[in-house]
Amino acid sequence: MFQGSIVAIITPFANGKVDEERLRELVEFQIENGTDAIVPCGTTGESSTLSYEEHDRVIEIVVEQVKKRVPVIAGTGSNSTHEAIEMTQHAKELGADGALLVTPYYNKPSQEGLFLHYNAVANAVALPQILYNVPGRTGVNLLPETVARLSSHQNIVAIKEATGSLQQASEVLDLCGDNIDVLSGDDFITFPMMACGAKGVISVVANIMPKEVAALTDAFFAGNLAEARRLHLHLLKISNAMFIESNPVPVKTAAGLMGKCSEEVRLPLAPLMEGSRNRLTAVMKEYGLI
Repeated sequence: MFQGSIVAIITPFANGKVDEERLRELVEFQIENGTDAIVPCGTTGESSTLSYEEHDRVIEIVVEQVKKRVPVIAGTGSNSTHEAIEMTQHAKELGADGALLVTPYYNKPSQEGLFLHYNAVANAVALPQILYNVPGRTGVNLLPETVARLSSHQNIVAIKEATGSLQQASEVLDLCGDNIDVLSGDDFITFPMMACGAKGVISVVANIMPKEVAALTDAFFAGNLAEARRLHLHLLKISNAMFIESNPVPVKTAAGLMGKCSEEVRLPLAPLMEGSRNRLTAVMKEYGLI
């Protein structure tokens, strides 16, 4: 249902508030450069520090601006199942085409708890849903066996695998078959994951290099593996640079250096440290981005 280059879009701020005009411009930048779908209010969109009102407004703006040209997949995950259901229902009402639900964080639920959580959301809201596994942030790993249990639910259509483990991604692909699509959650392993059967990437790098990330996935699905491999290796250094400090600080800084939006992030995130900024600037100059 969702494949190719999917951007986890940043949320631009100006003087502490969501910069709605810049957000609309960022959406246009993505569509003009071949992005296949847009995820507002994900990790990269600083969803954890958006108010409920801001969260809904960001989704609403993206849906309005996209005008059905590409799918909009709203980040609606929470460590509270009730809250995740409410947020997913709101996203559906706002016109989102799907929802991305991060595993419940901080609670550290068991695999049974994770199964019951996702099953409850899928039962409550008739909207295509993508599981989001990122244990480095949440403290819990959604294991392949649990994904397989969930994959038979008609509303659960994909998983964003951000463990960084090709082994785990391969196990999910093996256990789930055609029941569920797998999407890379890490730019630096998108190509090898697609070689294993993944359908694309939910990308951080696409915020600043959408054309190149889209070209990588397009080349792969067109059967041009040599070009896809070339682009994978070409993007490796900038992909690594996006994680020199906690995401989304580096990519927000990069977008700011490109004049796309303010570099402003919300506490407890802090501006990129000077050493990291110098490293990021050097890499961006290598790519001709600034």
